[in-house]
Amino acid sequence: MYLTRRERFNAAHKLYNPHFTNEQNDLVFGKCANANWHGHNYELFVTVKGEPDPQTGFIINVKDLSDIIKEHVVDHLDHRNLNLDVPFLQGMFTSTENVAKAIWQQLEPHLTGCKLHCIKLVETENIYVEYFGD
Repeated sequence: MYLTRRERFNAAHKLYNPHFTNEQNDLVFGKCANANWHGHNYELFVTVKGEPDPQTGFIINVKDLSDIIKEHVVDHLDHRNLNLDVPFLQGMFTSTENVAKAIWQQLEPHLTGCKLHCIKLVETENIYVEYFGD
């Protein structure tokens, strides 16, 4: 059985490869390479899998899941610059793909009684990433 919790956060970032020229960055990343950054209203879907507890009927208490997501992810990302302000993203290229994988790594050790199944990170209404672990 699967359970999904949605959270939201707002963050800025820049897609820019320092090994590329400015022209190459503009060609590859377009407006996302803006020297003054750009932002997104992200939606984060965290899906866990497991069997419902016979005493509660829950895979995991959704309030507990929300608290874990907020403590280990949202509180670190919300209204931050992903390139500069987030320790678990330092030195990382902040593509949606990499951020989703980093979110997985932040959450997985804190889940008990269920397993992390999927991180879905929605960057825009047209772009999202789903990560199912390694």
